[in-house]
Amino acid sequence: MVKLCFPTCRLGRIMGWLQVVLGGLVILVSLSTQGKLYSPGFFLHSYHICPHLYDVKHVVLQEIDFRVLAARVDEVLNKMESLQENLESAVHRMDNNKGSIPRLEYKKFLEDEVIRPVYRAYIALRQIRFPKIEGSENITIKEDPLINTFVVEEIRKYITPKGNRVDNINIYGSEKIYNTIGHACVLKKKELEEYMDYDVGSYCKDDWNLAQKLMVHGCDPLPRRRCFARASKLYLRPYSINESLWRIPEGRNVRWSNYQCRNFECLSGKNPKRGYSKCTGCFEMDKEKLKWITNTTLPTDFLIQDVLSTKPGEIRIGLDFGIGTGTFAARMREQNVTIVSTALNLGAPFSETIALRGLIPLYLTLNQRLPFFDNTMDLIHTAGFMDGWLNLQLLDFILFDWDRVLRPGGLLWIDKFFCKRKDLDDYMYMFLQFRYRKHRWAIAPKSKDEVFLSALLEKPPRSL
Repeated sequence: MVKLCFPTCRLGRIMGWLQVVLGGLVILVSLSTQGKLYSPGFFLHSYHICPHLYDVKHVVLQEIDFRVLAARVDEVLNKMESLQENLESAVHRMDNNKGSIPRLEYKKFLEDEVIRPVYRAYIALRQIRFPKIEGSENITIKEDPLINTFVVEEIRKYITPKGNRVDNINIYGSEKIYNTIGHACVLKKKELEEYMDYDVGSYCKDDWNLAQKLMVHGCDPLPRRRCFARASKLYLRPYSINESLWRIPEGRNVRWSNYQCRNFECLSGKNPKRGYSKCTGCFEMDKEKLKWITNTTLPTDFLIQDVLSTKPGEIRIGLDFGIGTGTFAARMREQNVTIVSTALNLGAPFSETIALRGLIPLYLTLNQRLPFFDNTMDLIHTAGFMDGWLNLQLLDFILFDWDRVLRPGGLLWIDKFFCKRKDLDDYMYMFLQFRYRKHRWAIAPKSKDEVFLSALLEKPPRSL
């Protein structure tokens, strides 16, 4: 192998040029930032030099999120500072090593320690955007200040408002379409950028668990992605509707890679390593078939036929807000009632199981407003999920949202809500504040310190 010797003077000359380049980048960042925030008119107060500062409609400083902008500029400066430290450390090592450097090793050093870091700093600098002045001669786009929060280009493209192609006003009566993300996405910037880092048009990563983590931490709704969702490699035709309601689905139709179990048999309530704690036994159809149709000794166990007899023929559509495999919806389907079941995959494939049973899963967190219009649901049922761990103010927002979508005369079925005995009065007030008509109300002990509460309440008419 041919070896090259690089005298100290030559290394010093190279380092000198690199420092000049870095210094130029620092100056460019400073000038671009200051040039956008200030102008000659700011100091000279001349309308002819900068007339937009004297016209409220054209002032753009209020559209800039200075904290986000400063963070992005600091990010670029930190990249360049880190690059300079790495180069100085490399020169120090070279000075201590009096031998020669192989060509390939020197090439790798330049690529890894110089070219790539400079390019990343350059890209980060290019991606800093400023709100543009509406009405300027050559500028018609007004930037969203949130864009500067993120580095990954797919996120920036997604949250950029999309103007209409032909007409100024679209079918919704707006000039643009604004794609939305949850406000907590800013707090989960690293995870969101990992989620949105993919090749457009290729297969998505098998990262639904990352998406769910983002959702439950407030990054909800998530941005759409332009990649193909993965499915099971051996997806088989699902069972017919007459067979699927009360049969465990085909396990090969589920992606098991992000679960502790790898098949439905492992999800048995008898298995202590099943990977989930809520809804124990709900993957065992023999037990599920007994729910809501068999009398028990607890007064808090209401039967479906008794609930439906409260409003004969009026209950047609509803929402099951909880966690499970869709058994409540299956029982109601037998009564010609359509139920949408909320489901998160909290340690087990709840959403896939509901769908494979021929029912409707709604992938929804507690953070989100229900995607239904006002006064449309005949029934809202909740069991097994909303319990005494809920913050009272959060529960208040949830209950008011349920009241919004529940029609006058609709039923709210609180099914075995449990809490600590000392907190019962607080939760009872939360349910009773809406002045619903009580059809059924029952309290039973769960343990020494906990109690069950079940209620069947009817929303009163509030026509104004």
